Formats: sequence, structure tokens, C-alpha cells
Amino acid sequence: MPTPDLETVQLFGIALLIGALLGVEREKKKADTQKPSFAGIRTFMLLSETGALAAWLSAQNAMPAIFVTTLIGLLILIAAAYLLEKRADAASIGITTELAGLSVFLLGAAVMLGQVAIAVGLAVINTALLALKDPLHGAIQKLGKDDIFAGLKLLIASFIVLPLLPQQAVDPWAALNPYKLWLLVVLISALSLVGYVAMRWLGSARGVAVTGLTGGLVSSTAVTLSLARESRSAADPARQLDDAYAAGVLIAWSVMFVRVLVMVTLLNVALLRPLLAPFTAMLLVNAALAGWYYHQSLRDMAHQIERVGVVPLKNPFSLWAATKFGLLFAVVLLLVELARRSFSASGLIYVAVLAGMTDVDAITLSMVDFARAPEQLQLAAYAVVAAVWANTLAKAALTLVLGSRGMARRVCFATVVMLVLGGAVLLV
Repeated sequence: MPTPDLETVQLFGIALLIGALLGVEREKKKADTQKPSFAGIRTFMLLSETGALAAWLSAQNAMPAIFVTTLIGLLILIAAAYLLEKRADAASIGITTELAGLSVFLLGAAVMLGQVAIAVGLAVINTALLALKDPLHGAIQKLGKDDIFAGLKLLIASFIVLPLLPQQAVDPWAALNPYKLWLLVVLISALSLVGYVAMRWLGSARGVAVTGLTGGLVSSTAVTLSLARESRSAADPARQLDDAYAAGVLIAWSVMFVRVLVMVTLLNVALLRPLLAPFTAMLLVNAALAGWYYHQSLRDMAHQIERVGVVPLKNPFSLWAATKFGLLFAVVLLLVELARRSFSASGLIYVAVLAGMTDVDAITLSMVDFARAPEQLQLAAYAVVAAVWANTLAKAALTLVLGSRGMARRVCFATVVMLVLGGAVLLV
């Protein structure tokens, strides 16, 4: 049998550290609950070492039976430990620690088989799952049946409907690809669903910062509409909450800017270069004014801030909503293609402005595809910026029509400064 080399010793060391990582968490849990448990830090380190040793001996002697026999013996020990623990505490029916012990044994074996990165990554994930028991249970309890059904619908749309769609254009202008259309619908729906779940977990009434941040992931227009209405109807004769409402709106807009940049980065990083400077300028102005307004609101009336920002958002994923977005996106794609064929740059900008007044995502995703040709890159960037400007102006108009005078004045001031600075940077 060959002498173990330095690399083998290092692998055994990594296996022991994996056992220690999970063992520390279980040891702390055992101390906190004061309940008997079959394994602590020493047991977990021994389990990972045993798994590594069994895998190493099996490989060295070409005898898989060594590992299999050891695994069977471990399963018997774990079952016996569970039965003894159950007898000592009849109310304890969980098998989390036992499963963690089996997992650490297999992770130790994976290390010796050369899968160090996978083993370490899974060890970190397992430790997080064990440590975050209470937050995970609390988060799940905040989800309703509609949220679970929305997740199932998203999975069906992603893994059942999407593979069935044709991956070639179906129109005379070669602009509409059903597979790409539905893929982007799923992407936008997933982003909205993530924002909605975040809103449910964090709570929509925790103040304007959380409302703007999480609500902006779902719909910055919805946040603007809701806070504008609330600013006018709130019992605030001294208008001390106008700063808070304006801050919530601007935070949601900042999230919208980030969403656009993330989509562009993921789908066509070349388009990010001409967009980065103007978007960064607008984002910085927006965020700075949002921070200033929020600071003013805390100074003026800190005890009322937590009552600001209840945004009645519905679950964003539905087949009808997805279909409407898909149809809108298809229309925008056709208009963009027709504008391109007519060689009309101004026509494309008009399309971007009209589309942006209702939805930024559709025109952004259209320009991502349009900008695949290098000569169209700058024009695509202008179109995206024009769409964002149109969308921002439309939302500012909502605050003028529906919001209080003080809130609208603050939001419109931010809008003017942001658009002027963004335009100046774009044209430089």
C-alpha cells in the first residue's frame, strides 16, 4: 500500500474541518436547547474522518465494499441513536441531526474522491440550513397558498411550457421568436416574484425604505401610485410626511434603474457600456435626494415613519399578466424591427418613448436584442434612456395628479435634476 502523500493528508484535514464546521453548529444548538443529541462537534469530526477514510481505503484497495459496509454500519448506528433519543424525549420527532451526520460522512468521502469544492460548498450550505431554522420557518409561515401557487406556475412556465415552444422566428420579419419571448417573460416574472416575496417576508409597513426597496423590485409604478394616493389622503395637516413619501418613491425608482442595468448586463453586456455613465449619474442623484428626503422625514416626524408605505401589491405572477407582457413585448419588437427596416432613428426613439410610458422592461429587452449589431449600439442606448425618461416623467405626472403638493414638488424637482444630468452625461 503506498504511503500517504502531502495532498492526501491535506484532504483528510479538509474533511475534518468540514466535520468541525457542522459540528460547531450542532454543539451550539444542543447547548441552547438543553436536549440530548447523538452528535456534537467531536462526533461530527469523527463522522467526516470516517467517511474520508472509508473512501480512501476503498480507492487504494479497489474494494468498494469497504465504503458500502461502513455506510451500512453508520446507518444502523444512526437509527439506533434516533430510537434512543426518541425514547428519552417522546416529543422529539425530528431527524435533522441524524441526517446531518449522514451528510457529513458522505461529504468526507467526497473530499477524498477529489470533489473538494463541491464538498466544501455543500458543507457551508448545510451549516446555513441548520443555523437558519427559525428564520426559514418564520419566512415560510408568512407565505400564503397564492404565493406557493405562483411559484408552481413559474416552474411550469419555465420547465414545461418553455421547452415546448419553437426556437425560430414565426413572422415574415424574423422578429418574433416564441422561445425567446417566453424566456424573457419568465425572467421578468421571476424578478417580480422575488420582489413580492421579499415584501411579504419583510413586511410592507416597515417604513418607506423597505417599501421603496422591495416594492421597486415588483413595480416602481405601483409604489409611486400607492404612495402618491396615500400622501394626499393621510391625516397629516402639517405636511410633515411629504419628505417620507417622496423618499419612498425615489428609492423605488433607484431600484428600477438597477433592474435595467442588471437585465442589460445579463443579456448583452456590450450595451452596458454606453448606458453605464448616464444611468449611474441618474441613480446617484436619485439615491442622494432619496436619502436627503428620508433624513428630513426622520428629523421632522420620526415616530410616524413606520406607518408610511403600505403598498397593496398583489402577487405579480399570473398567466394573464405574463400573457399581456408577452403581447406588449411582441408588439414592441415588431415596431422596433419596422423602424430598423425603415432606417429611421427618430422612429425608433418614438417607439421607445411610447413603450416606456407604460413599461420599461419591454423596450429594454427589445434593445438588448437590437444592439447585437455593433453599429446599432449607440442608437439602442439612446432608445433605452428615452424609455426610462418617458417612464420617469409618467410617474412624476402621477404624483402631480394624485399626490400632495409637497410630495409632488419634491419628486418633480428630483426628476428634473436627474433627467438633465443624465442627458448631459449621455451627450458628452
